Amino acid sequence: MTQLIATSCTCGSNLPLQKCCQPYHQGVVAPTPEALMRSRYTAFALNVRDYLLATWHTSTRPAQLPPDPDTQWKALTIMAAPPASDDKGRVHFRAYFREPNGWHVLEEESRFVFEGGRWWYVDGKPSVERLKPRRNERCLCGSGRKLKVCCGE
Repeated sequence: MTQLIATSCTCGSNLPLQKCCQPYHQGVVAPTPEALMRSRYTAFALNVRDYLLATWHTSTRPAQLPPDPDTQWKALTIMAAPPASDDKGRVHFRAYFREPNGWHVLEEESRFVFEGGRWWYVDGKPSVERLKPRRNERCLCGSGRKLKVCCGE
C-alpha cells in the first residue's frame, strides 16, 4: 500500500499526500478526470500498480503491469483539463522522468470515461522525448534548484 509521506504529493498539487492522492489510492472515487490523472501519476511514482489497474477501463486495461524500478517520476504538469462532459473527459499532461540513460518527458492527451459512478482511464496518445538538461539548469523536478544540487546527473 502507499507509504505515508509528510511532504507534498508527487502530483504537484502542493498538498500533503494524505490530503491529496492517497485517499484515492485507498478507495475514494476521484471526482474528475484531472483528479484521476493526478492520482494515477502519483501511483506510478509510488509504484502502486494495483491502483493503476483498478482505475483502467476494462476495454483497454492490460492483464498486468509489471514494476518499473528504473523509472523515477519527477514532476507532472497539467497542460489542459477542460471541464468534462457528462461521460467523457480528457487531460493533456507532461510527466518528467529519469531513467539510467537520462531524462525524458512523456506528453499525453489522455481520455477518460464516466461509467458506473466513477471515472476510468481509457487511453492516450503518448509521445516520449529524451531531454538533455545541463547541470546548471533548473531541475526538471520543479524544485527551482539547479539540477546538479537537486536530482543530479
